Amino acid sequence: MAAGGVGGYFGARLQQAGHEVSFFARGRHLEALRKDGLAVESPHGNARLKVRVFADPAESGVADVVLFAVKLWDTERAAEQLRPIVGEHTLVIPFQNGVESVERLRKILPEKCVMSGSAYIATHIKAPGVIEHTGQMSRIQFGPLVPSQRGVSELFLQACKAAGIQAEIPDDIVKANWEKFAFLVGLSSATAVARAPLGVVRADPDLRWLLEQTMRETWSVGRARGIGLADDYVEGRMAFAGTLHADMKASLLHDLEAGGRLEAPWLCGAVARMARESGIDAPVNRAVFAALKPYVNGSQSKAA
Repeated sequence: MAAGGVGGYFGARLQQAGHEVSFFARGRHLEALRKDGLAVESPHGNARLKVRVFADPAESGVADVVLFAVKLWDTERAAEQLRPIVGEHTLVIPFQNGVESVERLRKILPEKCVMSGSAYIATHIKAPGVIEHTGQMSRIQFGPLVPSQRGVSELFLQACKAAGIQAEIPDDIVKANWEKFAFLVGLSSATAVARAPLGVVRADPDLRWLLEQTMRETWSVGRARGIGLADDYVEGRMAFAGTLHADMKASLLHDLEAGGRLEAPWLCGAVARMARESGIDAPVNRAVFAALKPYVNGSQSKAA
C-alpha cells in the first residue's frame, strides 16, 4: 500500500522470492499493472512480473504484513481503506518519509497492529507500471513498538533477507527513523530548492551548506525531543552523502518536477513546526518550506 517507488520495488523483490504479494494502486499505474504487469529497472537486477493488483484493498483478503508506503498527505485515507485487511495478527509497517506516521496510523488502526519502519532507497514511478531504482542504496529497517509484534517482525525479517533485501531490526527503531528523517530533510531540501541532483549539491559550496544546515537543524529538534542522535551524526551523514550516486534525487524533487503534490509540510515544514513547539528556531528549514509552499498542492497552485 501503495505500489509506488518504495512499495512497488520491495513488493516485487518479495514476490520474486516466492511470497504472495498484493499490490494496491490507482489510475494509469493501476491500469498498466493489470495489463502489462510490474517492471522494475534496477542496478540490482531488472524484473517484469505478473502481479495481483487491486484498486480496493478489501478485495485482497487479510494480510500478514502491510508495507504502508503512500504519500504522506494520503495517510489517513489509505489507513481507512486498509481496515478490512488488518486482522488480529496483521502488522502495518509505515515506510514513509517523516517521523509522525505511527501516531497518525494509530488513530485509525489498532495500536498493536502498527509497527515502525524506514526505507533507504531512491526509486520513483518512471512510467505507469514501471519502477526505476537509482544507485546501489536499497535498505529497510523496521522494529516492534509493543512486545506482541516481535514474533511477526522476526519472520518478516527472514522473508526480506531470503528475498535479497538488506533488512534489519535496530535496537531503537524510533531513533533509527529520526536518523533517516534528518538525512532526508537535508537531501530533499537541497535537491528540491536547487532543482538538481545530489552531485550538483555536493559540488557547490552554498548548496552543500544548505544540505548540512537543514540536517543540523533537524538533529537539534530531535535532540530537543529526547531522541538520542549521536553528537557526530551530521558529519557522518555528510560523509555518507559523498558515497551516493551523483544522479540521486529525493522523491520531493521528483514530485516537484512532475508538477505533483509535495510532502514538504511533513519534511522541512515539520522541522520548522516541531522546532517552534520545542522553543527553538529552524530558520533554514523555514526558508526552504517558504520557497516550496507555492508548489505544495501541485504546480497548478502557482497561479493562485
